[in-house]
Amino acid sequence: MHENDRSATGYLPPKEFEQVADQFFANPAKSVRGWETAEDAQRRILAEVDACLSQHHEGDVLFVGHGGVGTLLFCALSGHPINRRYDQGPNGGGCWFQFDLDQRCPHEGWQPLERLFS
Repeated sequence: MHENDRSATGYLPPKEFEQVADQFFANPAKSVRGWETAEDAQRRILAEVDACLSQHHEGDVLFVGHGGVGTLLFCALSGHPINRRYDQGPNGGGCWFQFDLDQRCPHEGWQPLERLFS
């Protein structure tokens, strides 16, 4: 599903990355240090989800992506403004959320991946 385009900075050490990610979510219409804007990334992820679901006819669908665009997707489907407070938690194994294919609304917030197997 492609993460937001951060090629302008390349790899950033974790502490610096978190600071820039905070700015990315706090200023969704602005490019932070050359990164794709949060609004542009959100439009792109929604378009990709819509394109995939327009071809879907039965059964479940699994979208796999990175945290940033996952949070942008969660915000859009939940009707929340872009805000990092809706980001996934610090679970090392990853996180997931489920949404209804017809209503396109999440059933609940982010869950740790391990919860799928418990």
